[in-house]
Amino acid sequence: MQIENERLRLRPWDECDIAPFAVINADPDVRRYYYPSILTPAETADVIAECDAHLRKHGFGFVALERKADATLIGGLGLSIAGHEIPGGPHVEIGWILGRHYWRNGYALEAARACLEHAWTRLELTEIIGYTSRINNPSRALMEKLGMRSDPTEDFDDTTVPAGNPLRPHVLYRVGPNG
Repeated sequence: MQIENERLRLRPWDECDIAPFAVINADPDVRRYYYPSILTPAETADVIAECDAHLRKHGFGFVALERKADATLIGGLGLSIAGHEIPGGPHVEIGWILGRHYWRNGYALEAARACLEHAWTRLELTEIIGYTSRINNPSRALMEKLGMRSDPTEDFDDTTVPAGNPLRPHVLYRVGPNG
């Protein structure tokens, strides 16, 4: 899975991505809405290995997001088969995480739009979901900019997050090729 547009490249992970992605995953501001909040370098390497395995098995995955102008890894973005904690599955989900220094540049929206276009035209998928904690207003706003819609009847508690944690209540978004 390799997707390019004018500013960005979505590509499979390389070993040299582990260190910069570990820096992103160790930033408490970046991981504010994730559980667990921060990851060690070894945990980041495990995440990348899981993403690579998913890509090999399914032909799509959560991949490295690189700025083309200087080949800088700015985060990760892509598609994956959602876990069993998401009601009504199986689903293909879109997700992203960008380093704090790359926020508010339009990168996430631009890359996510390119990824969705890939899902509709190359993978011929009919629906993509996104989900996040109810309190994650930045990701919710991005999903809405992507044309994704939520239905309060589909809100759910993410069972991978401990009971009582403010990140447990989640919102599910959906989008199809025609919005």
